[in-house]
Amino acid sequence: MNSPELDSRSARRLTQDEQIAAESPLPPLDLPADAKPMPLEAHLARLRRRPVAVAGIVENGLIRPLDPSVKLPEHSRVIIVAPGTF
Repeated sequence: MNSPELDSRSARRLTQDEQIAAESPLPPLDLPADAKPMPLEAHLARLRRRPVAVAGIVENGLIRPLDPSVKLPEHSRVIIVAPGTF
């Protein structure tokens, strides 16, 4: 079991996180009764830039690719694939 890490968030970030956590959940979407589910692939096909799958990890909300040579353009759509799942 991993030991907990020291919380290094600033007071401003901590306050913001507390406010976000205190917000009520969003209501369910108001969809018509005849709405049909759409596969994720169909949704992604409509986008101009396709997402890129990169092996990496997510730590404390920070996405870190495992390969340090990977450079992503700003506002990239990225799917992070956790090690051991591919």
